[in-house]
Amino acid sequence: MANKTVKIEIKRQASPEDPAVWEKYEVAYRVGLNVTSALMDIAANPVTASGKPTTPVSYDSNCLEEICGSCAVLINGRARMACSALIDTLEQPIKIAPLSKFPIVRDLQVDRGVLFENLKKVQAWVPIDGTYDLGVGPRQYPQQQEVNYPLSNCISCTCCMEVCPQFNISTGFVGAATIAQVKLFNNHPTGSVLKEERLRALAGDGGIQECGYAQNCVKACPKQLPLTNAIADVSRDVIVQTVKDFLRG
Repeated sequence: MANKTVKIEIKRQASPEDPAVWEKYEVAYRVGLNVTSALMDIAANPVTASGKPTTPVSYDSNCLEEICGSCAVLINGRARMACSALIDTLEQPIKIAPLSKFPIVRDLQVDRGVLFENLKKVQAWVPIDGTYDLGVGPRQYPQQQEVNYPLSNCISCTCCMEVCPQFNISTGFVGAATIAQVKLFNNHPTGSVLKEERLRALAGDGGIQECGYAQNCVKACPKQLPLTNAIADVSRDVIVQTVKDFLRG
């Protein structure tokens, strides 16, 4: 067991302008090893399987507990979190590549800023006035809390956007994560003050009409958010809001 190794292939790219190359590595096996830990081993000893010294692999990682969402990559072609991908469950050689729908920064690092720009478009926050004491927050029924809590578990990993056939430059689709946050904040007693603005934002270019209901998102979501339910509910609300705006003239 002490001599057992794990074969890993990593798609690397020194900069957005440089060509991508695949490098092969071997790391020592240990029980409970996950992909992030394997990447740490490679970064600590950047030598390829053939014994050639190389530069440390760049990748994103933080919590190691599938909470921060930063370590999303393609593992054997599947968008998932590196921290929760156990080596024992993966076919070797394990092929690790960056998410394909976001601009490359370096190696496995990509720029996922588009998600946060989309969240800004729909004002995905609860507006409050911090200039004076607002007192106790509004109460919510337990039934409403049960609906909202799963949506609050989004970790901004963008796996849903990576697997979405509609998320691309041509459509500018905001993606399932943004739509789910619209439902979350529209359901909030205070957040609902911006409900109409959020729905109007989703009625515009790249909005909810771009969704093809492929349901890839709900399958890829590591936190099992009810994304298709959220999309259906928000789609209805967008249509109702559009009709109201039309009738108002």
